[in-house]
Amino acid sequence: MEARTKMETFVITGMTCANCSARIEKELNDQPGVVSATVNLATEKATVKYQETTADQLIKCVETIGYGAILYDEAHKQKIAEEKQAYLKKMKFDLIISMILTLPLMLSMIAMLLGSHAGIVYFFHRPIVQLILALPVQFYVGWRFYKGAYHALKTKAPNMDVLVAIGTTAAFMLSIYNGFFSSHSHDLYFESSSMIIALILLGKYLEHTAKSKTGAAIKQLMSLQMKTAQVLKNGEEKTVPIDEVEVEDILVIRPGEQVPTDGRIITGSTAIDESMLTGESVPVEKKENDVIFGGTINTNGLLQMQVLQVGKQTVLAQIIQMVENAQGSKAPIQKIADKISGIFVPIVLIIAFLTLVITGVLTKDWQLALIHSVSVLVIACPCALGLATPTAIMVGTGVGAKNGMLIKGGEALEAAAHLNSVILDKTGTITKGLPEVTDIIGSEDTLALFYSLEYASEHPLGKAIVAYGEEKGISAFPVTDFKAHPGAGISGQINDTFYFIGTRKRLIEMNVSFDEFQEQALELEQAGKTVMFLASEERVLGMIAVADQIKTDAKEAIVKLQQQGIEVFMVTGDNKLAAQAIGQQVGIDPAHIFAEVLPEDKAKYVEQLQKEGKKVGMVGDGINDAPALALADVGIAMGSGTDIAMETADVTLMNSHLTSIYQTITLSAVTLKKIKQNLFWAFIYNTIGLPFAALGYLNPIIAGGAMAFSSVSVLLNSLSLSRKKLR
Repeated sequence: MEARTKMETFVITGMTCANCSARIEKELNDQPGVVSATVNLATEKATVKYQETTADQLIKCVETIGYGAILYDEAHKQKIAEEKQAYLKKMKFDLIISMILTLPLMLSMIAMLLGSHAGIVYFFHRPIVQLILALPVQFYVGWRFYKGAYHALKTKAPNMDVLVAIGTTAAFMLSIYNGFFSSHSHDLYFESSSMIIALILLGKYLEHTAKSKTGAAIKQLMSLQMKTAQVLKNGEEKTVPIDEVEVEDILVIRPGEQVPTDGRIITGSTAIDESMLTGESVPVEKKENDVIFGGTINTNGLLQMQVLQVGKQTVLAQIIQMVENAQGSKAPIQKIADKISGIFVPIVLIIAFLTLVITGVLTKDWQLALIHSVSVLVIACPCALGLATPTAIMVGTGVGAKNGMLIKGGEALEAAAHLNSVILDKTGTITKGLPEVTDIIGSEDTLALFYSLEYASEHPLGKAIVAYGEEKGISAFPVTDFKAHPGAGISGQINDTFYFIGTRKRLIEMNVSFDEFQEQALELEQAGKTVMFLASEERVLGMIAVADQIKTDAKEAIVKLQQQGIEVFMVTGDNKLAAQAIGQQVGIDPAHIFAEVLPEDKAKYVEQLQKEGKKVGMVGDGINDAPALALADVGIAMGSGTDIAMETADVTLMNSHLTSIYQTITLSAVTLKKIKQNLFWAFIYNTIGLPFAALGYLNPIIAGGAMAFSSVSVLLNSLSLSRKKLR
């Protein structure tokens, strides 16, 4: 019997660059029983699928290579939040200390360069004073770099810490030698080593602050989770913690309050603001027996609701989990950065060594050679590379969630940008999935007779006629001897007269004439409507046409997709005439309509287009769409559809609007563009910076500052995605 695969998320501490995340990822993947592991530098999380191991063993393996790991579950979330807060507080304290101690060193150096001869300048330029100021910065504040470098070298995976530790130590030790053991007592670089550490720490602090903003969507969603609920028991209201609410409890929700969890309205009616789920700003009318979701807002009515789902089973909890999983995933484009980061640090160490040797041999000035080498080490840290992709994915999926588009991961986000064909299922996707009466032809009593006979029917088309009759205030006639004829229609007696409602085929079998209605019926059927006839034993008395109405935004959405250069196809089980009529109304090319398709054959059309070299998106909402959604390059499920469709799809549109397909593709393209911009600038920065540093055109301090702020610039570029307007 095959072992069950489990999936856990761990918060990783101690990572400083892409090499760290790559090293941890490799270590986790090498563990026996691990199916797959991905480590995300931006979210500082590892997602691990495993079978024959335990969470504790995985934590230990991370700790053996010098990092920390905490299981990301409800029991540890408070601890994780506290540790992150403490870490940021410590970093801020260290940053202030390093700035206070480094500032006199920098000011005295600048004053000396400007020709100042004030006594205070000479005081701060004395080797012993500089050593006293620089020592705490180098070995107290900078201890994090030594610790990280030790573990990195121990596991033969050099990272950013190695570069910073070697570079600053070289400058520090050279300063001690010159200041106390040689005749070059004025050639001190204490300010360089201290300033590099201070600037890199400043960059890291700003980076952590900016990273917290990339997760704003998750925090916003989590803030919607209620802490308490008003439970009604034995006629009395009682405030209880949300964790104590159970399925089938009765909750009271007042106007303006948030819905605590998922449930069904049993008393009252209201309009519910579902914008946090769907991105729709217009509240949705809700009445008795309608389902409402936790986190939405009751705008105006007093409600009593029966609980249907609690805890992790609620829609909001599942959305939060889906967005967290998406933000922790990797896009295929990130593999480029991962590969480069993995070999980058060893190459930099070689370049730094060559810079030292070649500059020293050519100039005979080994101090100058060492400073050039330090500049190479400092400027080459690959932090920006490691942040380029995950930060953009975090912000992109967050923007999608706020607009009612749940994107399952980086792979789906990237793939959507490359779509050039979209197949739309008709029922429930292009159309509302609810039949409505469109035409009534016959005498004044036609609707009343239809309404009376269909009142006892369970057929969806019959329900549509009953709903229409109730809307018009029709009174039913008494019906006797009612019978349902599966696949053919219904019959019954009203005022001693036999009536039958059914299809054209059934009327022909009964030898009932319908010549006077034939032309009109044909016109309605050609328009994609379903026609039902009302007949006595001798002749047809009238007919009603029912159609699944097209969604109001269907044509606009399809036109936008076509304007984007995307071919739009429709797949349906309807006959060709009805399918062509729907296609014509929404602007789909007749050649792109697949009609009379059996539910199990929808996936074949996805495969057919893929064989033609197309990148295919499949949009559907039903159980029968699941195979096609899974096979497509990107499966997109309507939020109004079945759980199976949403589980299978890569993207779920919570508002079920077709325009959201266009918006998803737009968001995907913009996010991919941001990733490429980030990677370009990270690559260019290192490519240009290295030769300038090697040739001595970059002072180590400038190199340190540039390196620190390159990561921040990548984060800010990713955060600019949050301002993208999709509507």
